[in-house]
Amino acid sequence: MSRSRLERKKRRLRRILKTFVVIGVLSFIILGGAAGYFVFKLADVTSGANQELERGDKSEMRQEAVSPSKDNISVLFLGVDDRDGDLSGRTDAMILATFNKEESSIKMTSIPRDTRVEIPGRSNKDKINHAHAFGGLDLAVETVESLFDIPVDYYVKLNFQAFIEIVDALDGVEVDVPFGFTEMDSYDNFDAITIEEGLQTLDGEEALAYARMRKSDPRGDIGRGERQQQIIKGIINKGASLSSISSYGDVLDSIENHISMNLSFGNLISLHNYAGALNEIESLSIEGSDRRIGGIYYYDPHDESIRELSNEFRNHLGLDN
Repeated sequence: MSRSRLERKKRRLRRILKTFVVIGVLSFIILGGAAGYFVFKLADVTSGANQELERGDKSEMRQEAVSPSKDNISVLFLGVDDRDGDLSGRTDAMILATFNKEESSIKMTSIPRDTRVEIPGRSNKDKINHAHAFGGLDLAVETVESLFDIPVDYYVKLNFQAFIEIVDALDGVEVDVPFGFTEMDSYDNFDAITIEEGLQTLDGEEALAYARMRKSDPRGDIGRGERQQQIIKGIINKGASLSSISSYGDVLDSIENHISMNLSFGNLISLHNYAGALNEIESLSIEGSDRRIGGIYYYDPHDESIRELSNEFRNHLGLDN
């Protein structure tokens, strides 16, 4: 192979890497695991991780199925508090992202797990993270569609183990910690993780604790969301270089059991056009109030905030044009 041809292949590999970092970082931190999976096991991604929704290949809010190669799309990223590999149970984190093909732009919002919403088929409002436990992927997707009045075209779901492994494979991520605290580890051992104030390089367990912690933050879910953004940026900075990834053999051995999605290999490749938007992702916030009902804590979203976000996403997807 000629040197020029080899260089072209290397450049293409770097572009693909940035594409998968887009997928990997959008979730809320733990989606960094997806980046490692996509980069190092591309050939097996559809067979090893693909799981279609029961509804089929399109949302009921779409007249026809859409494709990242030619359409504006939405993706729901789900982080599941699961260590056994079955990816069931409640979602610990949810991020909704929209991709605009013409602008090559990305908008996203993190949905607090305690957000009080209408869950289709349920008589009373409940926490949004219960939807997945009640009815699996399809109900979780349908709940988000109902909340924002937009179709959810694709999903990516993974658990804590995927996140821990990719951060460790990156030899940690660097974040500027605003205040020190202690937090449980991924096995719920109390005060197992201590995070010091200042510029720190966090390993997988520490990064997960940093992103999950809420009780020690006076700003609650708002502070949690900002810390997740820090981790995302840290993963982007490290993941943008192949040389940063040290132990991908370990990742390959186990990640396959910790992720599912309905994005095909072709879908993922077609997302390369969004690589340039990595550092300009527009983050949107759900405004709301803390509330207790029957002694149970909820995050009650403000109706006006939900309407504004719905309009933002609908415009970005071109649904109102």
